[in-house]
Amino acid sequence: MAIRIEFNMTAATPSNTETDEPFVEAFGGWQERSILIVDDEPGMRSFLQRTLVGRCSRVEAVESVEAASVLLGQSHFDLIILDNSLPGKCGVDWLQEIRELGLHNDVVLITAFADLETAIRALRAGAADFLLKPFRVNQILSAIGRCFDRTHLRRENFVLRRELDYHVDLGVDGLVGNSVALQPIRAAIKRLASVPSTVLITGESGTGKEIAARAMHYLSSRSANHFVPINCGAVAPDIIESELFGHVKGAFSGAASSREGLFFYAQGGTLFLDEVAELPLAMQVKLLRVLEEKKIRPVGAEREIPVDVRVIAATNRNVEEAVREGRFRQDLYYRLNVVQLHMPPLRERADDIPALAAYFVRQLSQQLGVPGQQPDSALLASMASYSWPGNVRELRNLIERWLILGSIPDVASGTMHAGTADDGDGDTSLEAVEKRHILKILAEAGANKTEAARRLGISRKTLERKCAEWGV
Repeated sequence: MAIRIEFNMTAATPSNTETDEPFVEAFGGWQERSILIVDDEPGMRSFLQRTLVGRCSRVEAVESVEAASVLLGQSHFDLIILDNSLPGKCGVDWLQEIRELGLHNDVVLITAFADLETAIRALRAGAADFLLKPFRVNQILSAIGRCFDRTHLRRENFVLRRELDYHVDLGVDGLVGNSVALQPIRAAIKRLASVPSTVLITGESGTGKEIAARAMHYLSSRSANHFVPINCGAVAPDIIESELFGHVKGAFSGAASSREGLFFYAQGGTLFLDEVAELPLAMQVKLLRVLEEKKIRPVGAEREIPVDVRVIAATNRNVEEAVREGRFRQDLYYRLNVVQLHMPPLRERADDIPALAAYFVRQLSQQLGVPGQQPDSALLASMASYSWPGNVRELRNLIERWLILGSIPDVASGTMHAGTADDGDGDTSLEAVEKRHILKILAEAGANKTEAARRLGISRKTLERKCAEWGV
């Protein structure tokens, strides 16, 4: 990152001239941003406050790093305007300290005494910009705008990368269908979107728990900020804390630099904790503390950082049973389960199968570059009577096969019907049907669990757990 050193000999005074007006329009998206000013000169504090109040949602000004530290411990600020010459401690030294504590706020360093050494120190300490006093209104607005733009792009790129990593196989971007089972879900999502309460979404794998969480986010007042998902069961236990909270340089072996966690990227938005029941007990304690106090502590950091994040969790496990067995903390369960939303399995909303099938045909035919052939009535009838252990994800995979091959022999022949002669031992219980189907797909995949999990629309960890239960 390059440091920009601005030299200007005009006094730093408020200006309403035409040269400053374009910034009001160009940076109109600042209304939700917060800025902390740290400067011991009353005139400079007053100038900056008058310049920024009205442009930003919150502007605070203090005269010392001690007062600034108190405010940073109470709430989050998107940007700090920091004077380098302060009583007791210079701005660059304090900037180095807060970086070591795990604070990643963007900082614009201002000073009346510019030299190359100070600029280099500011760069190494993590300053985003460097201005020489006195400066004009348009100079400080330009510096702030560059910081906000970089932060927005960094977070946007991070979230988009996670979208590619976690959702390459997910096609539904909303609830599809209008069955009786789905109507109360839609109504509940709308109600829950308007409140900040923590929500626990339950249901089998592939029922659309993340879709419901996304809908809550995009219908809420947080929709302008990011929805950040994480599959807790897919992250190794020894790195889950760093993944969520971030870490400071040297916090553990291999931590060559500081790293921001998912709570940081979800600031002002929503963090979705999928498979939350897979969290280690030690991590459950720390998550409970964050939910209660709205503060995180990066790994290796000495202080906590305030966060404004709504948490939505989901699980396909019986959490009450896990609580009884001591695998999930009861206090965390109660804290997550402020409101519970249960997603019905596809077999309970069979009326939605034609709409879902049509949706996937439209979507996948474009992605695959093949004709959008719709399933015939016989295939739809087979789908309606099938138990769908993989739920909507399994349906999507089946439609993909249909578009590629032009037919689905195992469905058309009736082997997907629960209780037929092809079902083996004749046990038509849901558990038995699920087991037979999963083992059949596993065999077709040549015992490749990763491929079988993809075809079933479930995680590999879920498949491994089921196989272990069955002694496979």
